[in-house]
Amino acid sequence: MHELSYNKMKRLADTYLGGRTPGTVYDLGSLSIGGSYRPIFAELGWQYRGIDIETGPNVDIVLADPYVLPLADASAELVISGQAFEHIEFFWLTFKEMARVLAPGGLIFLIAPSRGHEHRYPVDCWRFYPDGYRALAKWGGLDMVEVSTRWNRRFGPWYARERDMWGDTAGVFRKPSNAADG
Repeated sequence: MHELSYNKMKRLADTYLGGRTPGTVYDLGSLSIGGSYRPIFAELGWQYRGIDIETGPNVDIVLADPYVLPLADASAELVISGQAFEHIEFFWLTFKEMARVLAPGGLIFLIAPSRGHEHRYPVDCWRFYPDGYRALAKWGGLDMVEVSTRWNRRFGPWYARERDMWGDTAGVFRKPSNAADG
C-alpha cells in the first residue's frame, strides 16, 4: 500500500464515519503488503476484521471461495477494500457480495488504481475510472456517494517517482435505507 492510498482511506473514514456508532469494518483484500488500514479504524473505535484469500499478517478471515463472503445478508455497516480489486479476476462478483452483506444505510469505501505498472498478487487484471465505479454502483443496487480519480501527477512523468506511479480511483457507495435485505 502506498502513502497516498492510506491518506485517501483516512479521509474517507474521517468524512463519512463521523456521527456513526462504531461497529465492525470488514476489509476485503487485507493481507498486509506494505501496510494496513487497521490503525485508521482502530483510532475511530471500529472493530477491524481483515478478509483475504490466504493467511498472513492482517488477515482475520480466510475465504474458502474468493467470491463468497462468510457474512450474513445485510449484516455489515462498513466494508472497505483498498488496492485489491485490480487483483480480482471477476471483481463484479466480489462487489455484488459486498453489496449483499451491506446493511441498509451501510457504506463501502473502495480504492483501486487507475494507472500503474503490472504487479501480480497473484494476478493483475484491471484499472478503474469513475464511470466504472458508477457502473458498479448500478450493478450492486447502491447509491454512488462520491467518486474521484487522481489524474494529475505531482512529480513529473510517471516513471520519475515510484510513489507517484499510482493514480487511485476512490469511491463511497451507500446501500439505500429502503433496500431489501439480501
